[in-house]
Order: sequence, then C-alpha cells, then structure tokens
Amino acid sequence: MFLTYQYLLRPNKRQDAALDFQLWQSREVYNAALAQRIEAYKENGRTLGFFEQSRYFRKLRHTQQDTLGQLNAKSLNQTLRRLDKAYASFFRRLKKKNKKKGFPQFKSRKDFKSFEYEYNNGCRLRFYADHRVRLYLQNIGEIRICYHRPIPNSAEIKHVSIKRINERWYVFFMVKIQETQPKSQSFDSVGVDVGLISLLAFSDETLIPHPHWFLANHTHLRVLQRTVARRQKSSNRRVKALKQAARLFEKITNQRHDYLHKVTRNLVNQYALIAIEDLSLGFMNQNKYLAGISLDASLGTFRYFLEYKAEAAGVQVVAVNPYNTSQSCSGCGELVPKDLDTRVHACPYCGLVLDRDVNAARNILQAALAQTNAK
Repeated sequence: MFLTYQYLLRPNKRQDAALDFQLWQSREVYNAALAQRIEAYKENGRTLGFFEQSRYFRKLRHTQQDTLGQLNAKSLNQTLRRLDKAYASFFRRLKKKNKKKGFPQFKSRKDFKSFEYEYNNGCRLRFYADHRVRLYLQNIGEIRICYHRPIPNSAEIKHVSIKRINERWYVFFMVKIQETQPKSQSFDSVGVDVGLISLLAFSDETLIPHPHWFLANHTHLRVLQRTVARRQKSSNRRVKALKQAARLFEKITNQRHDYLHKVTRNLVNQYALIAIEDLSLGFMNQNKYLAGISLDASLGTFRYFLEYKAEAAGVQVVAVNPYNTSQSCSGCGELVPKDLDTRVHACPYCGLVLDRDVNAARNILQAALAQTNAK
C-alpha cells in the first residue's frame, strides 16, 4: 500500500528564494506547454503528447541554464505529466458528456503551489550522526526538515512533492510500504458511534468529547475577517489581512487533524477489529442546523484516517448498516424509539440504562461481529 508522509521545511532566505524560483519556473513550463498544445491544435487539428513536449523542453532546458536549467530534468517531466493528466481528465469528462468539462487552464501564482521530484534524482534525505536530517534538492542545497516521525526502513520512497502552503514550505513523500499481517484475534474488538455531542462513543462506554475547534477560534476569526472586509480591494494591507485569516484556518485544520490522528492511532494500536457505521454524511452536512458542527467534527476525515491506519497495521475495520443502531436495545434487541434530544437509552423490556451513543456503539459491534462470522 502507499502512504504519504508530510514534513515542514525550514529553508533559510537564500533557499526560500530558490524554492520560489523553481516553483515559478515550473509554472512557466506548465503554461508554456499548455499554450503549445492549444496552438498545435489550432494549426494542425491534433494535440501534442507528453513525449513530444518532453523532448522539446529538454532541449530548451539545455539552452537556458539560468532559468529552465535550474530545474531538475525529472521534475520538469513531472510538470509536463501533470498537464498530460489534466488533458486526459478533460477528454474523459467529454466522453461521459459531463457538463463541467473543465478544459485545462493557465495557472496563476496563487493556483500553482507545488512541484515534484523523483526520489534519488535531484532529491533525497540525508541523515547525520548527531540525528540531524536534511532534505537535499538539486540547485538549492540541504534544507532543514522537521523530521518528527521516521519513515520505516522497509519502506520505499517513490515520489516527492514540494508545496507552499500559506508562505510555508512542506515536503510530501509518497511511500510504498509492505503489507502487514492481520493482527492477532487475542486483541479486543470495539464498536464506534460517531456523533455531534460526543465526537465518538465506544462500546466499552468511553466517550470522546467534541473539541469544537472552529468554535474555539471563532471570535478571533471574525475579527480577522472584519479586518479583511475593511481593507481596500487589491491593496497590500488586504493581502496581508487575508494571509492572517488563512493562517488561522490552517491552524484550525492542523488542530483537527492532530486530534483525529491521535484518536485513530490509539484505536488501531489497541484493537484487532473496529466496527463503524457506513454513514452517508450528506444529511448532516446539508442540514442548516447541523452543518456547522458536523463539518467541524470532520467525521469523514476520521473514517479516512482510521481506514488507512488500520490497513497498514493489519486491523480489520467493518462498516455496518446504520439502520436502527440508535433505536434498538443492545441488551435485548427490542426497538426503543427515541427522539434526537433523548440522550439516555432506557429499555422498558430488560431495564438496560445506557448513554444513547454507547448503546448504538454496542449495536454496531454486534452487527459487525455477526457480519464477519457469517463470512
């Protein structure tokens, strides 16, 4: 399976300028290649392919040492492949008669934020005896990297992407890792119910509260957005205010992802089978009363994090039908209807009293176990 490892880069001023220059040159290549394809189609009625454009820009690179010559050859090819994929997607949508055809567009500075490498070709990690780690990039040098978690020794780095997000540089490693054997059945199983009051409820009666990341930063965000609204359009002060608001949005996203990464990692480390509901989140995300808190909970991201971590660790994730998981009694199976504002499950048949979400989590686990035993 493939995983992506993300790290923050700490370039000095010279390296920051060099990264910005290479990003600019990559954008120039993309736009020039797009213009070349459009012109060729107008003149000859045919579209240029990747290999034709690769030969052309490879020759051009040798004649322009101070500009295109600063790009790694494979990095330049990756930019051309990016355009080739955009064309392939466009023609695929045409065949499907999709109304949103999406013809490839010329990229502005704000739209083009990344360039790519093939690992060990002008790009590699360097490790030193004093535990320092640096990222070497051709024509840029060794850049400090916040190597907060090691890439497994058995993994193979296939692809590298350098990206600028809110004036900061990040590196993304696409890594191929070996498949893991399923975890021993001696580990426990757990059912997980997702919600908006308690973010997660486990079948062992553990409740994970909703941290409300957006709400906690809402006051500060409103101040920044009002500042943006007061600034004159296209002014430097408005650009500065927009960057401040964007950094706060990035902070909220980082807080949310950090929390969900930790919760899913603990689940995967502790259990061999994790049962969840096969939910379609549209009914919450499109409801005017629930949309804000639902999007802040990011339940789809929770499932995505859980599934890829479980696959890498050999843990089984079973998604079950959510029908009546909250209404049925986990003790006797009888149907006990409840409104959304009823937060306690009290069964009149067997006398079981539980938190509503914990009862649902137990029903989810029972359905998952029945589903796996039936196979």
